[in-house]
Amino acid sequence: MGKREIYEEKTEQLILPILEKNQFELVDVEYVKEGSTWYLRAYIDKEGGITVNDCELVAREMNEILDREDYVADSYVFEVSSPGLGRPIKKEKDFVRNMGKEVEIRTYRPINREKEFYGILKAYDAKTVTIVNDEEEEMVFERTDIALIRQALDF
Repeated sequence: MGKREIYEEKTEQLILPILEKNQFELVDVEYVKEGSTWYLRAYIDKEGGITVNDCELVAREMNEILDREDYVADSYVFEVSSPGLGRPIKKEKDFVRNMGKEVEIRTYRPINREKEFYGILKAYDAKTVTIVNDEEEEMVFERTDIALIRQALDF
C-alpha cells in the first residue's frame, strides 16, 4: 500500500466519527498533487445537500485532529467539499442510490468504436456493471474497463 492509500485510509478513519455525529455521509477521500501542491480532500454529503457551513464545521474539527496526529509527511492543503453533481459512482451505497437511474459510463478503450455510454443502471457486482440503453439493449461492462461511471446530468 502506497503513501496515498495510507493517508486516505487514515483520514477516512479519523473523519468518520465527526461525520456520524453530524449525520453526514463520507463520499470519498483523496490525496492528490495538483501543480506543486498536495491536497487531502474529503467529500461529504447529506440528505438535501451539503452546505458551506457543513464543510467548515467538519474542516475545523478535522484540522485539530490532523495537527495532533501529524501522519502526512508532505506539506499539504486539507479541504472538505461537496461531491458536486457529477460525482463518480464508486462505493456500494453509490450504486444502490443510482439503481434505476440514468448513468454515464466512460471506458478506457473503445467498445464498438465508442467510449461513452448512457443507460439505466440495471445491475452491478464486484466485476461488472449492467445498463439498459435507449434501444432497450442490455450492455454489460467489466469494471476494469470503466474509467468513470456517474449519474447522467440532464440540462
